[in-house]
Amino acid sequence: MDHADLSVELCGLHLKNPVIAASGTFGFGAEYAKLYDLSILGGISCKGLTLAPREGNPPTRLTGTAYGMLNAVGLQNPGIEVFLQDVLPVMKTYGTAIIANVAGSSVEDYAEITAKLAGSGVDMIELNISCPNVHAGGVPFGTDPAVIEEVTRRARQNAGVPLMVKLTPNVTSIADCAKAAEQGGADAVSLINTFTGMAIDPVTRRMVIKNKTAGYSGPAVKPLAVRMVYQAARAVGIPVVGMGGIMTPADVVEFMLAGATAVMVGTANLLDPFALPIIIDGLQRFCVENGIETLRSLTGAVRED
Repeated sequence: MDHADLSVELCGLHLKNPVIAASGTFGFGAEYAKLYDLSILGGISCKGLTLAPREGNPPTRLTGTAYGMLNAVGLQNPGIEVFLQDVLPVMKTYGTAIIANVAGSSVEDYAEITAKLAGSGVDMIELNISCPNVHAGGVPFGTDPAVIEEVTRRARQNAGVPLMVKLTPNVTSIADCAKAAEQGGADAVSLINTFTGMAIDPVTRRMVIKNKTAGYSGPAVKPLAVRMVYQAARAVGIPVVGMGGIMTPADVVEFMLAGATAVMVGTANLLDPFALPIIIDGLQRFCVENGIETLRSLTGAVRED
């Protein structure tokens, strides 16, 4: 065997391979499109979109750590109207699946933004429910299964395309959260979003990140993410898209064995802008070397004996 089939099916979408650029670390693809042909990707989850434009948080809002990265960018984005008018037409030329990642501060925000995306030509919508719910004292939507189900149901009514819910790891039971999304009508769940972290400068004694807390991502979170993907995949009957610290082809395989249908790669893009094509090439070699004819056959195939 000298060639393997890397394609996967995700909620009726045929992806060339399971490797999707994660929201936030790939922008809208324009910078990476100058470096390589984005059509080789399984898909792109765009930068998180809100109803109105957002400038994001003040600096410092990103810093490296020994084994990962802290970020509190604050959903800087041009807003949904600019995305639909100016950004999406360009993204459609990339020849890969386009996933619109959306965020809001109320259930109504999610319902309205998904309605605006209906019929726009995006292939899928991903709900970022790690945002604070202003009507619940700033508690993130994604920490309460009842709220997860509600916001998913409202968005599902308007979406018109497959709806994926992105889950936060900062919860007691990821399985309960995944089930709540499924009960709300989600077609898939993606996980994990970042862990809540903090860094303090020992010399100045000040918080490194202006926002004080930030999202922690990178290689150090991978074992935790694999465990959560495994638990979520066994709790629901819808596809799971795994992410969290993926840096190599072997990492992708590990997530798929745990139950992921596809994966998203985030922080690796900031370390090496060619991370995604390198990983995709490596997956082809892995399959050939191990006699795997179809990569999708690995989903959930972990041995538990």
